[in-house]
Amino acid sequence: GTSLCGKGWGHRRTAAAENNRIFWTEHKRKQGNDMKQLMLGNAAVARGLYEAGGCVISSYPGTPSTEITEEAAKYDEIYCEWAPNEKVAMEAAFGACLAGKRSFCGMKHVGLNVAADPLYTMSYTGVNAGMVIGVADDAGMHSSQNEQDSRHHAIASKVPMLEPSDSKESLEFAKLAYELSEEFDTPVLLKMCTRVAHSQSLVETSPRAEQPVKTYEKNIAKYVMMPGNAIRRHPVVEERTRKLQEWAETAPINRVEMGGTKMGIITSSTSYQYVKEVFGDSVSVLKLGMANPLPVKLIRDFASKVEKLVVVEELDPIIENHCRSLGLEVTGKDALPMEGEFSQNLVAQKLGGTVHTGKALADAIPPRPPVMCAGCPHRGLFYTLNKNKCTVLGDIGCYTLGAVAPLSAMDMTLCMGGSISAIHGFNKALGEESEGKTVAVIGDSTFMHSGMTGLANIAYNQSNSTVIILDNSITGMTGHQQNPTTGYNIKGDPAGKIDLEQLCRAMGFKRVRVVDPYDLKACDQAVKEELAAKEPSVIISRRPCALLKYVKHSAPLKVNVDKCVGCKSCMKIACPAISMKQGKAHVDNTLCVGCGVCQQLCPVGAFESTGKEG
Repeated sequence: GTSLCGKGWGHRRTAAAENNRIFWTEHKRKQGNDMKQLMLGNAAVARGLYEAGGCVISSYPGTPSTEITEEAAKYDEIYCEWAPNEKVAMEAAFGACLAGKRSFCGMKHVGLNVAADPLYTMSYTGVNAGMVIGVADDAGMHSSQNEQDSRHHAIASKVPMLEPSDSKESLEFAKLAYELSEEFDTPVLLKMCTRVAHSQSLVETSPRAEQPVKTYEKNIAKYVMMPGNAIRRHPVVEERTRKLQEWAETAPINRVEMGGTKMGIITSSTSYQYVKEVFGDSVSVLKLGMANPLPVKLIRDFASKVEKLVVVEELDPIIENHCRSLGLEVTGKDALPMEGEFSQNLVAQKLGGTVHTGKALADAIPPRPPVMCAGCPHRGLFYTLNKNKCTVLGDIGCYTLGAVAPLSAMDMTLCMGGSISAIHGFNKALGEESEGKTVAVIGDSTFMHSGMTGLANIAYNQSNSTVIILDNSITGMTGHQQNPTTGYNIKGDPAGKIDLEQLCRAMGFKRVRVVDPYDLKACDQAVKEELAAKEPSVIISRRPCALLKYVKHSAPLKVNVDKCVGCKSCMKIACPAISMKQGKAHVDNTLCVGCGVCQQLCPVGAFESTGKEG
């Protein structure tokens, strides 16, 4: 068989994928292996994985972590894949490291919750070859359903965590993580955040260092975590933590930058950048590159050299509480907020420093609420659900925007897969009172991620629930990544394709139907009939995402102003291509994809084709 690492990892490429590979191979050749360049933080992590001899990467896309795996996939020496979810990705990466190849899995902060089950036990088993777990936090919730500090997972699972503050460190820490993983026999967490992941700074690249394959040796006591073995592994974990803490005391990634001694600031990650920009050398700084375990002697020694000790860290007071446990008097969350993303000005305002002022625009910028794209296939379905006054239990994806007015067709969004599990409980609680008017909506990628088990629960425990799978043929929200239903892998090559209809029927659903969401009449009929049925059912709303390059659009529409009566019926679907001008509907034909949904809503037939296909 072919190896999962190296240039012959054994599958046929499409012409587009082959052209992409040739482009990046030539691009890397022109760059050279040894040069300084600006690089995105996530791309720098990928480069670090490459240089360290990483071989197998399995991830699930999630902003702000997605680009790590996308960038790594450009290196032919690394096998990369999108897994159905983060738990599967972590287990696949663990299997690869067990086999003797350096591995990686990446995810966003909420994805680490999904992967927590294997993580906590992998801490006990340790590794064979090095294993790095990338997790990207999203302070400020730019694209997430909660703010969460992943350092808690590192502490609770007793796994070391490195925390870079720029692209240079992102590359270096990725390489260091493999070294620590193999030296201390542990998976290593590499914690990114939105600002580090999605900003650029200077890095210096090096050639790839191929690693010998570590021989796998059967070791039941180490790798089979039945209670008797796990009991004996726990002391090993505690001893490892003590050794890692000793390493942290003198590790160069935890560095003291002495300046003025009236205030000493302990900080990490992007907060370090804010502190340096605000205070420069006027204060002393202890910059921590290891978030877990934290040093003791180093912190006490630093505290003894400054008059006032301050901790600057986003979200939870992890470092601050550690300092307090050492008996140190420290300022932290009494001055700085527990929530939200920090900035230079926030640090300056709270701790006393130079506030950077910018030039404000003369006019106020009008608000621009997020909306579904023009031609989004989800729009017609959500219009139908709103019209039928359905209770809609939603999920995570582009379609969460169905909650936004005027569609307003969403009652709950919790977590990946939560919609299907929740509708079962909702209908079990209320019975006929809710069964005829409640639906669950979930995307195709999200369904593969964690919707199948909820659907199995409906089939097994028989709630009369209607589930709508919004199949737009891609993972949309995170930027068009492939998934197990698309038939293509991360490189765009042909891959196994799961048939949603057959899958649902195999799970025990007799009522499974497919509908085109551009057809409002068909949507309305499907929703009404399935809600009226006295058994579980699945509706698959199928239409590719309008932004996919291969989708051929119909001609843009225009409004016949002589026919338009200004009733605003077309505005009920919140299409960004439609506006009102001088009391009449107007279509921006640079946005319109000719989906025809607005035509079906217009009572006077004012929408007409321009005849010019896009």
